[in-house]
Amino acid sequence: MKHRRHVLIWLAIGLMLAFVLSACSAPQPTEAPPSSGGEEKPTEAPAKTEKVTLNVIMEEVPDYDIVAELTKQFEADNPAIEVVFDAMPYDAMRDKILTSFLAPKATYDIIIVDNPWMDEFGNAGYLTPLDDYIAKTEGYNYNDFVGPLREIGEVDGKIYGVPYYNYALGLIVRQDIFDDKGVAVPTTLDDYVKTVQSLTTDDFYGAAMQPQRGYKIFEEWKNWLYGAGGDLTDDQGKVIINNDAGLKALELYIETYNTAAPPNSLNWGFDEALRAMATGQAATMLSYNWMLPTLNSPDGPAGDLAGKFQLYEVPGGKAVLGAWHWAIPKNSQNADAAWKYISWITSPSVDKERVIKGGAPIRVSVMQDKEVWEKGFGEQYYTTVLSILEDAEPLATGNHAEEIIEVVGTELNAAVAGQKSAKQALDDAAKQVEEIMNR
Repeated sequence: MKHRRHVLIWLAIGLMLAFVLSACSAPQPTEAPPSSGGEEKPTEAPAKTEKVTLNVIMEEVPDYDIVAELTKQFEADNPAIEVVFDAMPYDAMRDKILTSFLAPKATYDIIIVDNPWMDEFGNAGYLTPLDDYIAKTEGYNYNDFVGPLREIGEVDGKIYGVPYYNYALGLIVRQDIFDDKGVAVPTTLDDYVKTVQSLTTDDFYGAAMQPQRGYKIFEEWKNWLYGAGGDLTDDQGKVIINNDAGLKALELYIETYNTAAPPNSLNWGFDEALRAMATGQAATMLSYNWMLPTLNSPDGPAGDLAGKFQLYEVPGGKAVLGAWHWAIPKNSQNADAAWKYISWITSPSVDKERVIKGGAPIRVSVMQDKEVWEKGFGEQYYTTVLSILEDAEPLATGNHAEEIIEVVGTELNAAVAGQKSAKQALDDAAKQVEEIMNR
């Protein structure tokens, strides 16, 4: 107890001395210069700039790595803004985005919107219109984005998203096999079926397909539908997926699966199809145009086959267009900072750098840039991608696009599996699509 009392006394003395010394050494206020009115005013300390953190949700695809690397330069140039990515598989994104929309304060300041969601999110008032931001951003050149990509981000005359990533499909072939056998790359659907059948042997297949139920088969098969002269709806909005063109497209798809695709591939998506191409099991696939750089990369999955793949337009010339768009939730507290980042990452100069590194092209000027051809993947690749994009159409649009895709894709898979005839599957799909559209 005695020792503790001495300690307390000395602590008290020390505190008193510290107080006296600090008071004596504190700087005395200087006399402020008189104002124009003769009054004295205290000087104000400069306001501190608070750091803004932008939370971004994205799909975890190869382009994400490129964006994340480029963003380091943005943060260096804008030290008051930090960009934090939440990258995840596609299937996890939608629920998290919807939860963020409905919260009082957004979880995410920037979201990536898949094209089937754009109409739904825009019409629901979940997104911030970007028209004024675009108009005030010098040198942004919004019209440089390929037309069909721009149109996906526009709902009822307002811009809610700017392009980030195109998912347009093309025909990828093993060019060395076509050259060695003297086979022409097919440009029509009928010729494609005959070609892939002729290239199929006991252990090698003409086509790596993705008939997985739901999104994947519809995404692939709708290119066949276009190639046969069909569509989901006509110009008046009537569902025509089960007309003669639709029936021809599905019957040819089933025939090709049974005669020219790897066995037991009924549940394949694009990952499995890519693996078949990369390991030398197949001669062709209808898939995303940016699979070509992946296959031809010396460090990619194709190994010694890298450089032997080439991209062409899909048979028939009209492709399905998928796309990601950058967008700002209406309930974000950091909309200005969010646009500053979005307009930077999609600017002509930064987008050019992204594409050279392997990102999916979205701007006309970038795809026509000779430096991009030389440093990227060659003139033929970029000019082909531009041709694909210029007349491509979205997989589905409207408030219920996501549901329509799943419904049609389920029926298509049932037909390929032999559970339904092609006609029955398309009739069932048409009936369900009509019901969904009439809600």
